[in-house]
Amino acid sequence: MNAAGSLGFFPNPRAPVNWDQFGAFVTNPISRKPRKPANTPRILSFPGGALLHTGHPNPGFSSAVRKYAGRWRRASIPVIVHLLGGSPEEVKGMIVRLEEIENVIAVEIGLPAEIETAEAVEIIQASVGELPVIVRVLLTRAAELGSIALQAGVSAITLGPPRGALPNSENNLVHGRLYGPGIFSQALHTVGELVKQGVPVIGAGGVYTHEQADVMLASGAEAVQLDTVLWRGDWTTMNVKEETTKEK
Repeated sequence: MNAAGSLGFFPNPRAPVNWDQFGAFVTNPISRKPRKPANTPRILSFPGGALLHTGHPNPGFSSAVRKYAGRWRRASIPVIVHLLGGSPEEVKGMIVRLEEIENVIAVEIGLPAEIETAEAVEIIQASVGELPVIVRVLLTRAAELGSIALQAGVSAITLGPPRGALPNSENNLVHGRLYGPGIFSQALHTVGELVKQGVPVIGAGGVYTHEQADVMLASGAEAVQLDTVLWRGDWTTMNVKEETTKEK
């Protein structure tokens, strides 16, 4: 499947993607209130990939449901809605509404990078309902939070991109999320650690070839998520072009 933030808010049938190769579609992150792009959105390259700083722009939950619920119902593949974790009350209210939308098969909760463990547990417990809950945790905190999240009621953990910083052209530091093949070895190691703990994990991070996806699955991952490879055009058998990002 795709990772949140890689292919927009709905599986566009006109996108140059072979949807038959996907088990599910994951939406861009959606927050309760609308969010604008970061004041200085950046994509900074480094030898192992790229740093993204976007601010998770989205129309807000109510607008997103009005705009995309029909497309989710009619999609040719199941839809997983990614929600940005806010307060437990906010998350619970959004999930109750999603339970009414046909073809939405699960929710994925994106936890903030620096969230305290107790707060993470409260959000997870509030999320548990009729729909399976997947929790996206920072790659570097997955081993720490995996078992805790499982005990709180999640169905699986997925790996969120690690944080990093790079200097821009003005030599100012830009902080953001790290993507690219350079983090694959770290992601694969983390999958193995979670499997040892008995935590169902969806592998993600630096997967750029079918062989890497196969290795993650062989290491015990329940599924694999793809991110920047989908819009860089490197997943050649899918003929994915950079234009797919225009639907974000």
